[in-house]
Amino acid sequence: MQFETWLLFFLTSIGLSLTPGPNGLLALTHGALHGSRSTLFTIAGGVIGFVVIIALCMFGIGALVKSSIVWLTVLKWVGGIYLIWLGIRLWCSPPINVAVGHAPGLVNVWGLFRQGLLSAVTNPKGLLFFSALLPQFLDPHRSVAVQFAVVATTYAVTEFVIEYLFANAASHVRPWLARAGRRFNRTCGGVFIAVGAVLPIRS
Repeated sequence: MQFETWLLFFLTSIGLSLTPGPNGLLALTHGALHGSRSTLFTIAGGVIGFVVIIALCMFGIGALVKSSIVWLTVLKWVGGIYLIWLGIRLWCSPPINVAVGHAPGLVNVWGLFRQGLLSAVTNPKGLLFFSALLPQFLDPHRSVAVQFAVVATTYAVTEFVIEYLFANAASHVRPWLARAGRRFNRTCGGVFIAVGAVLPIRS
């Protein structure tokens, strides 16, 4: 993977990680309920789930591309349209609202890990999103395994850091998202629209 392509994926990963999704909201809620240290288990479960999804998408797409390069072009355009549609939906969505109560007694950290993992692997939107996103960065002339290692590591680290920041600043982030959530959604939605419009036409 060329450095410019990796940098684009890295910036896209930041935008994706910042977008309020099930795992981000779970980290935010668990951070407020249980503290940032215990929430590390929630975040780790989610990150492992995302790596599994990326592997399924990456190697599935790689196998398809091996049969015909034309499929990569088709996937790029279909994926680009899907990303634009997601961006428009996010642009129009209302700000999120996370209700938080008080932590009840001891924390089952493995339960938190399981919640994070299941939240990632059972979300069909995650599978659809990565299926749309990854072809934009796949080079059919390079090793799929190496590209998977780069992509999975980049996204895992980005997601882990941002979710931990959410969990660590949960009491401060929640009021801000409620107050400025619509502008935030429009910013993230604009990023998805731009990625969907620009990446499929890159050579």
